[in-house]
Amino acid sequence: MEGLLVRNQMFKKGIAFMLSLLLVAGLWQPRPSVQAEESLKVNAAAAILIDSETGQILYEKNADKMLGIASMTKMMTEYLLLESIKEKKVSWDQEYTVSEYVYKISQDRGLSNVPLRLGEKYNVRELYEAMTIYSANAATIALAETIAGSEANFVKLMNKKGKELGLEKYKFVNASGLSNKDLKGMHPSPGSAKDENMMSAKTTATLAYHLVKEYPEVLETASITKKKFREGTDDETNMENWNWMLPSLVFGYEGMTGLKTGSTDFAGYCFTGTAERDGKKLISVVMDATDDKGKGNHKARFTETKKLLDYGFNEFDRKEVVKKGATVKGYESAPVNKGKEKQVAIKAGDSLAVYVKKGEKANFNNSFRIKGSEKESSEKVQAPIKKGKVVGFVTLTPQKGSELKYVAHKDKNQAEVPMVAAETVEKANWFVLSMRAIGGFFAGIWTAAIDTITGWF
Repeated sequence: MEGLLVRNQMFKKGIAFMLSLLLVAGLWQPRPSVQAEESLKVNAAAAILIDSETGQILYEKNADKMLGIASMTKMMTEYLLLESIKEKKVSWDQEYTVSEYVYKISQDRGLSNVPLRLGEKYNVRELYEAMTIYSANAATIALAETIAGSEANFVKLMNKKGKELGLEKYKFVNASGLSNKDLKGMHPSPGSAKDENMMSAKTTATLAYHLVKEYPEVLETASITKKKFREGTDDETNMENWNWMLPSLVFGYEGMTGLKTGSTDFAGYCFTGTAERDGKKLISVVMDATDDKGKGNHKARFTETKKLLDYGFNEFDRKEVVKKGATVKGYESAPVNKGKEKQVAIKAGDSLAVYVKKGEKANFNNSFRIKGSEKESSEKVQAPIKKGKVVGFVTLTPQKGSELKYVAHKDKNQAEVPMVAAETVEKANWFVLSMRAIGGFFAGIWTAAIDTITGWF
């Protein structure tokens, strides 16, 4: 009986011990959705993830390395076309007559193309849809010729626009993103058959940022999964979108809206993706993506993009830290020079949201500078000032943790909010200004006299 009691006690202790181990194991088990940046392994030569509304960088890998971009080049062609449409230099129903160069490229079915007949007319809209949905290369060159007269002239516009947009590491040698060697000896000059379009991941994301921010309508076309080119004619072509992450396609991803794939032997498999969920809008870029075995393929660029987007959607909260029209504590007004009033009330001219890691607080230090000056609040705003005019900027920097980084700001380590005048301040007349000057003069003399007398004693 005693042996039985001992065995029962040992059994109970053993059960208790096992339960304790299970409890401890449960407490220490990591949250299944958490994927820290340090453990995020993106199989690509370079990658970046940003917020599409502010350009805030959430993740980057080799983001400043210049690499081949293949058909992601077409984002610049899209930008320049949409800009030309906006400025009424080109219209959607404008017709283009196929050149011999465009004809020869279009007949190469080894490249992504729709057939274009020599001397036949096509309108800008159908060429744009072929480029944006199907990445049609000859159609892209046709648009370049429409806008600039020749692809060579268009390449000059591409590089010029890159400078205007603040792009830092880029080289455009043709409009389509094909390797120059594939352009059948007709590549734009100056340039050689060995030249390639190149950008860094950060520059690619910056270009995408400007494209979707300034011309969001591009996503309406980029998200079309299928369309027929020249439907009902002998040249009817099924255009299937190369972005297989669009929701109804084979690698469908919830919230995917665009934007541009690219692949050549030189560039490998690349993709700039745009997606939106729960008020978060993200842009991802992968360049020369591979699978876990180091092999590049169509699937790899989408698999690696999914990792990036999942990281952004699952691991960050988007928090509005400044509301449009609100005052910013400590900067409720700005000093005015030569105004009827010496101060002008100011408020946020725009809202600002930042991404912070889940569980972290959005605590920031603020500083203010007058517009057009690197100095801070010691300088004054010049009267007259109209209500709504931008008078300066409030800069936010985190109190703790990593600094905020952006792809499209002059100072890429800071977040800025434009501050606007909440009221109109007229310029003071000469009499008021004279009285102020006299008052300032005598105030200066009085202060100097007091300082002197104080020194006597």
